[in-house]
Amino acid sequence: MPGILDIIDIFLVALLLYGTYRLMKNSGAQNIFIGVFSFLALWVVVCYVIKLKLFGAILDKVVSVGAIALIVLFQKEIRQFLVMLGSRGQWSRFFRLFSTGTDRGKRADDYLPQLVMACKNMSDTKTGALIVLERRADLEAYAQTGERVDARVSSRLVENIFFKNTPLHDGALILTQGRIKAAACILPLSEDMDMPKAYGLRHRSALGIAQATDAVAIVVSEETGQIALAYQGCIFGHLSVHELEQQLIRLMASPGEKADRQIRKVARKAGDVHRKIRRQTPSKAPSQAPSQAPSESPSAESENPGNQSE
Repeated sequence: MPGILDIIDIFLVALLLYGTYRLMKNSGAQNIFIGVFSFLALWVVVCYVIKLKLFGAILDKVVSVGAIALIVLFQKEIRQFLVMLGSRGQWSRFFRLFSTGTDRGKRADDYLPQLVMACKNMSDTKTGALIVLERRADLEAYAQTGERVDARVSSRLVENIFFKNTPLHDGALILTQGRIKAAACILPLSEDMDMPKAYGLRHRSALGIAQATDAVAIVVSEETGQIALAYQGCIFGHLSVHELEQQLIRLMASPGEKADRQIRKVARKAGDVHRKIRRQTPSKAPSQAPSQAPSESPSAESENPGNQSE
């Protein structure tokens, strides 16, 4: 009868194989992983089940140098695993025990409405954009390839950076802790051959950074104006403004806050963004005006000048 240690051993091996497969799948190397696993299964069958001496000796020689071959084949995936293991997010729960809560930077509800508004405006004008939001993995290496900005996130600033023919429009905009860290940054390109042909270099760069780190990348297509979101090694296209907002709320909620309280805060501020969006689109506003509460009229009047200037 297997003991408790044997059960734990089998569980840990299964967990390791599953985690390795997910890592390979997110990086597009799952076929290589399946091939290596099939070769190891063949080696076990030949050497320990059928016991073919000559063929088994050849496979033994191949397996003896297999560790070096695996390092060469999966060097990018191994680096990604080590970066994920050593990222500050893995130890955030421990350090939050000694944190006063004043050094956590900008909360998601402070900058996400401005970012969503900028993406909506750039989508309407078909202005190409690539925005990367840092989560747990440090993006300092990628920020060094661009120009330092260190500015508060605002919709006008983001739109101005990506305005055509401006010095910083070509490249990625990196956001760290709710602030614009750098612009015109160079990102790694994804080698995934399954990407749709309609996707350009911005989408491939967004998927590349999502495969290399746990960051979230937003893409606004210059040709169609469609919004796409890349995270966890996948890219999701044809997103509406509302879908983009909900995904960002879910992915960028501060780890030290309750999820429901964070969503309510962001949704309350994002409501102003939705009201601005509706006012920018043609609608039958006069017929809806009598149903509005009197308390909302001052805020509505105060937002109209800003919408005209935008």
